[in-house]
Amino acid sequence: MAGVLVTLFRFAIDFSQYWLLPDGQTGNYEALPGWLRFLLPVAGALVVGLIFERLPAGQRAVGIVHVLNYLRFRKQRLPLTNAVVQFFGGWLAIVSGHSVDREGPGVHLGAATTSLLTARIKLNEDDSYLLAAAGGAAAIAAAFNTPLAGVIFVIEVLRVRYTITNILPVIVASVVGAIIGRLVYGPSPAFDVPAVSIGSLIELPMILVMGVLIGLLAAGFILAVQYIATQTINWRPLPAYVLAGLVTGVLAQWAPEIMGLSYDALNRIFHNGMDLQTLLLLVVAKLVATAFAIGLRVPGGLIGPSLVVGGSVGGIIALLLFEWSTDYTGTAGFYAMIGMVAMMGAVLRAPLAALVALVELTGNLNIILPGMLAVVAAEIAARSLVGETSAFTAILKVQHAREATQDHPEVPQPAMDDGNDTKSGR
Repeated sequence: MAGVLVTLFRFAIDFSQYWLLPDGQTGNYEALPGWLRFLLPVAGALVVGLIFERLPAGQRAVGIVHVLNYLRFRKQRLPLTNAVVQFFGGWLAIVSGHSVDREGPGVHLGAATTSLLTARIKLNEDDSYLLAAAGGAAAIAAAFNTPLAGVIFVIEVLRVRYTITNILPVIVASVVGAIIGRLVYGPSPAFDVPAVSIGSLIELPMILVMGVLIGLLAAGFILAVQYIATQTINWRPLPAYVLAGLVTGVLAQWAPEIMGLSYDALNRIFHNGMDLQTLLLLVVAKLVATAFAIGLRVPGGLIGPSLVVGGSVGGIIALLLFEWSTDYTGTAGFYAMIGMVAMMGAVLRAPLAALVALVELTGNLNIILPGMLAVVAAEIAARSLVGETSAFTAILKVQHAREATQDHPEVPQPAMDDGNDTKSGR
């Protein structure tokens, strides 16, 4: 069920973009005139903001942060209303060009589906807890055709403790999610993964430098999200979303590739389809637009944007190598793939899930060594600035501070840690 709902969510986005964007190409926001690139995210923000203004505060909670709240504090089930809000809010935000992804909403939808099913069949608290996490794994597997990465994602991000009893249902759900995604969208459901290879071991120092740079960018992104969320802690949804729409609309005048999922931009990077100036603009604009969208609580995710930023940094490194060395025989796709997973691992603080995703996406075991080097370098660099805080736990801290001032908080207010789950052996 989780995989089916996530696939339906993606279909709703693709169908809307097919009819909205020129030539029926999903993600083709670059072909829109400048005035429409500005108007579209602002109009989308107005619609989503007006809807959210009419909802009680508890029903506005969506995304992976909402799922983490549920798993961390053991609520009985994820509410149906929040899942419905996530489906339509995420759909509107993505189609209108906000710099968010469908994977974050997908994890919420997958977890909510299994959570509601367990409530119907009256499973105990532990089983309900576990199967909600399994739904999240199915969502990741269906989105990227990465079943093993979906399992590791649940362990690293959703903080499910690894035991045989816990992990078996997660594996089953992840496999089923991957099968559904493959049946509907083929073996490369998100983007066209290129053939990748490292030209020479001499490139490893450059990969190390790239990993450090990406880790610093990831830490800066986490701090920016936390700062924006803190400064707008008491804002109502409408002005918050409109500000996010204005930021996106302005930046899209110079970097239209930031709008929506931006996976079409990744495909161009894989095949040397962007020049250096475009890539630099994409990195800066995507980071800023996404930081505002996530910090202002636009109902979308940040996994996809982290992949796009990392892939763009990898593309920049590849172009520089082509300029500096006529003997360079590597590919832009290689550095883009390495950069993608390094950024994902550092932002989510999930290095193992990122590395496993790299292997599953490329099907190339030779990429493990450079991938490990980049992922570890990015993790260490990010940790030096923000400790163990991920983008999700940063938002959770701000959310708890906001809920503490409300009469009816979504969850009790225990002390927050930086992401290490020590509760109930889970």
